[in-house]
Amino acid sequence: MHSVRFPGESVEYRAARDELLRAELTLINQVEQVAAHRRRLPLGGVVPEDYLFEQADAKPVRLSELFEGGKDSLIIYSFMYGPKMARPCPMCTSILDGLDGQAPHVTQRANLVVAAKSPSARIREFARERGWRNLRLLSSAGNTYNRDYHAEDGDSQLPALNVFRRVAGRVHHFYSTEMLYAPESSKDTRHVDLIWPLWNLLDLTPEGRGSDWYPKLSYGR
Repeated sequence: MHSVRFPGESVEYRAARDELLRAELTLINQVEQVAAHRRRLPLGGVVPEDYLFEQADAKPVRLSELFEGGKDSLIIYSFMYGPKMARPCPMCTSILDGLDGQAPHVTQRANLVVAAKSPSARIREFARERGWRNLRLLSSAGNTYNRDYHAEDGDSQLPALNVFRRVAGRVHHFYSTEMLYAPESSKDTRHVDLIWPLWNLLDLTPEGRGSDWYPKLSYGR
């Protein structure tokens, strides 16, 4: 398919790699088609209320105030860290470890916040522990956002990423990662892979992501 070759590769390797390359090109084209399909979604429902969140500095902020700088899209990642949880979800933490570095880039084009059900002081303490510097962290402890947008089930926290759109002064729901709820899906634990570089990197290795390994909050040295 191309003339690039690597040291010591065999004819068999190159044939297999070209076959894989064709599959990779098919995949990236499909990813682009799905992204275009997503962008064509009509607006969802108007948010039922202008939710009041608490910021890391304990100051209140409403949902409508999260739209800054002329940017009309708002991404809210629901961090699984409820008030009854001794420690946050390790997988959410892995996602946010990476998202913290990307946040300054993302916010050039869209508003981005992270909301958790724990009190703001507890969220702030964990953020310091992780060294997060760029994420805008909110507490949803005083509102029904988690319940309304399916980031909790009773006392259990659920992973969710929702996108909202401001149009003519009103905030509409636009998109949610719904693979978690699809009964025919066997990939429910991977429904936020699009924002999670960990698995994409491991998928490039011969060992892959494995079937029984998940990230932890800390690792033995």
